[in-house]
Amino acid sequence: MVLGHQQPNDGGAAVSDERTESGVAIEDKTALTSHNVSSNSSEDGERTKSGATKQSIWRRVYDTVYWTPPRLRWDPSSPPKFSMALNILFGFAGAFTVANLYYNHPILNILAEDFGVPYVKVANIPTLAQAGYATGLLFLCPLGDMLERRPFVLTLVFFTAAMSIGLAVTKSLAVFEAIQFITAVSTVTPQLMLPLVGDLAPPKRRAAAMSIVVSGLMLGILLARLLSGIMTQYVSWRYVYWLSVALQFAIFVGLWAFMPDYPATNKGGMNYFKILASIPVMVVKHPVLVQACLISLFTSATFTSFWTVLTFLLAGAPYHYDPVKIGLFALIGIASMICGPIYARVVIDRFVPWFSVILGMGWCLLGISIGTYTGTFTVAGPVIQAFFGDFGMQTAQIANRSAIFAVEPKGRNRVNTAFMVATFCGQLIGTSAGAHLYARGGWIASGSYSMGSIGMALLITLARGPWEEGWVGWHGGLSISKKSKNSADGKVEEQRNELRRLDTNEQVPRLADVDVEKAEGHRDQHPHHHGTDCQEEVNATDAEKALEMRAAEDIPYGETTPKNDAAELRKDDRTEPVAPQEPQA
Repeated sequence: MVLGHQQPNDGGAAVSDERTESGVAIEDKTALTSHNVSSNSSEDGERTKSGATKQSIWRRVYDTVYWTPPRLRWDPSSPPKFSMALNILFGFAGAFTVANLYYNHPILNILAEDFGVPYVKVANIPTLAQAGYATGLLFLCPLGDMLERRPFVLTLVFFTAAMSIGLAVTKSLAVFEAIQFITAVSTVTPQLMLPLVGDLAPPKRRAAAMSIVVSGLMLGILLARLLSGIMTQYVSWRYVYWLSVALQFAIFVGLWAFMPDYPATNKGGMNYFKILASIPVMVVKHPVLVQACLISLFTSATFTSFWTVLTFLLAGAPYHYDPVKIGLFALIGIASMICGPIYARVVIDRFVPWFSVILGMGWCLLGISIGTYTGTFTVAGPVIQAFFGDFGMQTAQIANRSAIFAVEPKGRNRVNTAFMVATFCGQLIGTSAGAHLYARGGWIASGSYSMGSIGMALLITLARGPWEEGWVGWHGGLSISKKSKNSADGKVEEQRNELRRLDTNEQVPRLADVDVEKAEGHRDQHPHHHGTDCQEEVNATDAEKALEMRAAEDIPYGETTPKNDAAELRKDDRTEPVAPQEPQA
C-alpha cells in the first residue's frame, strides 16, 4: 500500500520534475528566442532609424533649398506681383551670372604664366566657355517650358556657385578648362528669366521690363572684363573667381528670398524630346522669328568684333594705353546700357517693334561709321562707337524680343532659345572675323566688316514691313503706331496670361458674360426688368409676410431653390400678358 502509494508519487515527482525542467527549458528557450527577436528587431530598428535619419537629412536639405515662403507661393486667385524691385533683381542676377563666361578674357596671359603653359594652351578657355554656353542654350533653356521656373533657376544658380569654387582653387589647367565648360552650361539663368518677364510683364510695358534684364546681360559682359582686369593687376587672379563664387551665392539667396513661385507653362502633353523637336518647327512657322534671328546674328557680330579688336587698337600706336585705361572703356558701354530701359519705355513700348529695330540699326550705323574712319587718329571715334553701337544693338534686340514673344505665348523659352542661338553664332563670327581682318588690314578693315554686317541687318529689316504677315512684302502699310495699345507687337491684343496680375483699369470679362463652349460673349435673347434695392424698404418689410411668400413658392423637400427652368422662362416670355388680379387680403 505504502509502496504502491509512493511509486506513483515518485513517478509523479519525476514527471513533475521533468515537466519543471522542460518548463524551465521552454522558458529559457522562449526567453532566448524573445531575446534574439528583440535584438534583431532592435538592430532592424537601428538600421531603419539610421536609414530614416539619412533620408531625413537629404529630405531636409531638399526641403530647405526648395522651400517657398508663404508670401511667394502660387495663388491663382492672386498671382504674385511682378514689381520693379523683382525686375531689378532679375537684371542683377543676369549680369553676374553671365559674367562667369568673361572673367578669363583679360587675364589669359596671367593664367598662362601661373599654369606654366604657352599662350596657345589657354586660348582654349574662352572657346570652351562659349561652347558650354551654347550647349546650355540648346539643351537646358527649352526646359523652361516644361518645369517650374523657381526650383529650376535655383538649382542652376546653386550648382554654378558650387562648381565655381573649383576655378578658384585648382592648379591644373585641364581641370580649370573642364570646370569652365561645366559652369558655362549652367550659366543660362538669364535666358530663363527673360521669357518669364515676357509672361509676367503687361504687353504694353514688356519692352521696358525686358530691357532691364537685357541691360543686366550686357553690363555683366562689360563688368566682368573691367573687374577681372583691375583686380588681377593688384591681387591674384584667383580672387576674381572667389568674387564670382560670392556673387553667385548672393544671387541664390536673393532669388530664394524674393523670387515667387510660378506654375509651368505647359503642364502636360510634352516631353523633353518633343520640346527640342518643336524649335525648328517654330522657326519655319513664324517669319518674324526668322527675321529677328538674322538681324540679331549680324548686329551681335559687330558687338564682339569691336570689343575684341579695341584692345589691339588702344594698346598700339598712337595711344599706347595700359590695361587699366583700356578696361575703363567698358564704362562707356555701361552708360549706354543704363539708357536702355528709359528708351524702351519712351520709344519701344509706344511704337511697333519694326520701327524700333530700324532706329537701332541707325544708331549702330552712326556709331560704327564714325568709329571706324576716325579711330586711327582720335580716341573720340572709339568712344562714340562704344556708346552708339552698344545702344543700337541693345534696343534692336529688345524690340525683336517684343515681337517674337507674341507668336508663341506658351513656348517663349523655345523661341528665346532659337533667338539666342542665332545671337551666339553672330558673336562667334564677329570675334573670329574681326580678329583676322584686324591682323590683315588693321582697324579700318575690321570696322568695314561691321559696316557690312549692319547693312545686311538693315536690308533684312526692310524686307518685311511692320504689318507684313508673310516672308517678304509690305502688306498693311507703313504705319508705325500700334493698332492695339495693350499688345507688345501692336497688332492684336494678347490674351491675358493667368500668371500675371491685372493692370490698373484692365478688365476681364465676367464668367457669366462668356459662352464657355463658343468662347464668345453672352447675348440676351429676351428683355430683363431689373429692380433696385432700397435699404429702407428692405428694413420695412414684414418678416411674417416674407415667410408666407417663401412658403407659397412650390419648393420640394431637399431643394434650396425654386424650379425656375430656362425653358419655362422662355415659354412664359412667349405667353400673352394676363390682366392683374385684385390682391387678396
